[in-house]
Amino acid sequence: MHLLINGFSGSAVSANIKYTGHPDLGLIVSDEPAVLAAVFTRNEIKAAPVLAGLDRLSRGEPYIRAVVVNSGNANACTGHDGLIHVHQICSLVAREMGITPEDVMVASTGVIGQPLPMRRIKNAIPALVSGLSENGLEALADAILTTDTVRKTAIRRIDVGGVKVTVAGMAKGAGMIGPNIGPPQATLLSFVLSDAKVDQVWWQGALERTVTETFNRITIDGDTSTNDTVLAMANGRAGNKEIDAVRYGEDFEYILKDLLQDLARQIVKDGEGVTKCVTLIVKGARTREEADRIARTIAESPLVKTAFFGEDPNWGRILAAAGRAGFPLDQGLISLFFDEIEIVRMGVGVGEEAEHKAKKVMTAGEFRVVLDLGLGSGEASILTSDLSTDYVRINADYRT
Repeated sequence: MHLLINGFSGSAVSANIKYTGHPDLGLIVSDEPAVLAAVFTRNEIKAAPVLAGLDRLSRGEPYIRAVVVNSGNANACTGHDGLIHVHQICSLVAREMGITPEDVMVASTGVIGQPLPMRRIKNAIPALVSGLSENGLEALADAILTTDTVRKTAIRRIDVGGVKVTVAGMAKGAGMIGPNIGPPQATLLSFVLSDAKVDQVWWQGALERTVTETFNRITIDGDTSTNDTVLAMANGRAGNKEIDAVRYGEDFEYILKDLLQDLARQIVKDGEGVTKCVTLIVKGARTREEADRIARTIAESPLVKTAFFGEDPNWGRILAAAGRAGFPLDQGLISLFFDEIEIVRMGVGVGEEAEHKAKKVMTAGEFRVVLDLGLGSGEASILTSDLSTDYVRINADYRT
C-alpha cells in the first residue's frame, strides 16, 4: 500500500537511539501549514512530548508543518530535561527546514525513564530533512515501530463536492495497549494525514469522536501508555470546499472512522504474542456504560485471555469476569455465544457438544464472543486478544 498524499512528504533515518542501524527517527512534513487536531493519553503520568502537545493545544495554535517521531525511547519520566529536549528537537528541525519551532511537534515511543540521546538525534537531523520525499511516509511508518512486527497503514478516498480527497494514516502499537485517549488529553502512536480543506473546530471534534469509537475500543493488555498520541493534519491541497459540521462533515467522518478502525484492528492483530483477535460484544445491559465496563473487565481478564490462547471455551471465566465488573446481574437471564454457537443458556452450560463446537470456532485467528445479559438495551463491543507465552517473553526481555 503506497502512502501518497498530496502535499505531504516523509523520511526516516537511524539515529542509534536504542539499536544500531535500525531506522528510529522519522519526519512528516506538510508543504504548507496544515490544520491540526490531536488527542493524547489520559494517563496521569505523561511523557514530555505529550505535555508539550497539550500545552500547544491549550494555546490554541491551529496550524502545524512538521512532526518528528522517534522510537526506542519514550522520553517519559525524564523531568524538566525531557521537555527541554522536545523543544531542542523542534528548534533543530525548524532551523534545518527554514520554519519556526512552533511549526513542529514531537512524538516518542519506547523505554520509559531514560533521557534522549540528544547528540545522536542532533547529528541525524540534517539527513532526516534532506531525505524528505513523497514516498518517505512508508519509511517513517517502519521507523516508529518497536515490538511491532509489521507496518500499519491505511488509506481512503472520498468525493467532496466533486473533488477527490484523500485521508491516510499510519500507526504503531503492539504492547502497552489499553488506550484511554481523550480531548484534549493511544504505546499507541497514530498520524492521520489528509489533503482536505477542513474547519479546525470540526476537525478536532471529528478526531475525538472517531478515536473514541476505534482506538479507545481496543485492548491487548489493558495498560494505558504514557505516550499515546493521535495527531491529524489536513493541508487543504485537494482544493475542496471546506468540510465542517454542516457541509460534508458526516460523510468524511464516516471515512475517518473506517480508516482508524482499520488501523486499530491491525494493532490488535499484531499485538505482542497475539494469536487470536476477538471481538467481544456485551448486550442486554441496562445502559451502554454498564455494557462497556463489563466488556472491558472480560476483555482484560488474564484468565479469559489465556483461555482464548489455549482455545478453551471456558465460559465460567467469562461469566465470573462479568460478575466482578461492579453491576448487579441476574445469572438466570444470561446467554453466551462463540460466533453462532450458544454455549450458555439461562446462566447454565448447554453441554459438551456445544463446547466442542465452540472450541472449533476458537481455532480460527478471529472470532466473536457475545454475552447477552438479558437486562436491557445497553450494548458495547471491544476488540481484544489472547495472552500467550510469547507476550510474557517479549515483555520480560523488553529493556534488555
